[in-house]
This record gives sequence, structure tokens and C-alpha cells, in this order.
Amino acid sequence: MNELVQRLSEGEHPVEASLRPDKTATALKESIDRGYVHIKFVNTKGGTDLGVRLDPEASNFNEADFERQTGKVHLVGNLTLNYVKVKCIADIDLQTLEGKGHLESVQQ
Repeated sequence: MNELVQRLSEGEHPVEASLRPDKTATALKESIDRGYVHIKFVNTKGGTDLGVRLDPEASNFNEADFERQTGKVHLVGNLTLNYVKVKCIADIDLQTLEGKGHLESVQQ
């Protein structure tokens, strides 16, 4: 397995919602509504920004109040990182747009 994938698959890592041009809960909501979000693992060399196609069945937005920017979202989705199919799982706080996340290898 790729070294980066293996490292991000072990334990929880600091992540943030990678949003442009504005880093707001509203921008995150718009990304969620499109079914595609960018999650950045911040403790890698230069940060690792991943585009994640969300799995709406596995993700959870029940604790989120996007208008008040409170609560958190549980984001789950699949992607390919360095030729390895993985699932990205991240919990993001809407007030800070930061949280914890990890990868899981997806069996092919």
C-alpha cells in the first residue's frame, strides 16, 4: 500500500474543509448539496487536499445547523489516492470548519 494512504489510514488526523473562495459553513453546505467536498489533511507535507464524492447514505448531517454555523457534519465518501481506492471519513465542526478524519482501504 502507498505510504501516504497507509499513514492516513492509521488513527485520526486533523482535517479541515477546503473551500474556495470563501471558507464558510454556507460554502460547505453548497458543496454537500453538490455531493462533492474537498477535505484537507493538514499534517502532511504541504497538506493533502482530497476531492471526495459523498455517500449520502453513510454521511450524517442531522447535527448540523448551517445557518447558525453550529454542530457538525459526518462526511463519508470514496476516492482514489495514489492509485489506491479509499474511503474518506471526516467529522467537521461547522464553527471552525475543522475536525478529525481518516482513510479506509476499499477492497476491489
